[in-house]
Amino acid sequence: MGGENLREHLSKKYGTSLEASQQARKTLTELGREVGFDFNFFDDMRIYNTRKAHQLLLWANQQNKQLPLTLTLWQAYFQQGKAIDEDDVLLELAHEVGLERAACQQILADDSWAKAVANTEQQWLQAGIHAVPTLIIEQKYLISGAQTSDILLEVIQRVSAETAA
Repeated sequence: MGGENLREHLSKKYGTSLEASQQARKTLTELGREVGFDFNFFDDMRIYNTRKAHQLLLWANQQNKQLPLTLTLWQAYFQQGKAIDEDDVLLELAHEVGLERAACQQILADDSWAKAVANTEQQWLQAGIHAVPTLIIEQKYLISGAQTSDILLEVIQRVSAETAA
C-alpha cells in the first residue's frame, strides 16, 4: 500500500492529536457539504506524494484543463480514496477531463516538467509559504494553514484598519 496514513502524517508533521484530527475532519466534512462537496474520510486514509499530479496540472493549464483536472483529482482522492501518486490513476483521471493519454504519459516521464514543479515549489517556499491553504492579502500579509473563520475575520479586519489609516 502506497502513501502514508493521513492521521499519522498529520500527527508527525503538526503534532495533531487523534481528537483534533477527528474534529478537523468533521469540520471539513461539514464545510464541504455546505458547498456541495462530500468528503469521505476514513481511518486508514492515505496521503500521497502529489508531485506527478502537479506535473499534469501544470501542463493541463496550457490545455485550459487545469480546473477540471484539479476537481477530478480532489474527487478521486477525497471521495473515492484513489492513490493519486500512481501513473495509471493519474492517466485515467486526465483522460476523464479530455486530456490525451499519450501526451500525459510524456509529461509524467519528462524530467523538465518535474523540475518545473520543483522550481515552483521552491519559489513558494522562499516566499514563506509552507502550508496549504495559504492566503496572501494585499501582497503583504500571509495567513498560513487552515484557520478558523474567527481568526480569518480578525486578520481581515486588522488589515482593513491598517490600509484605511
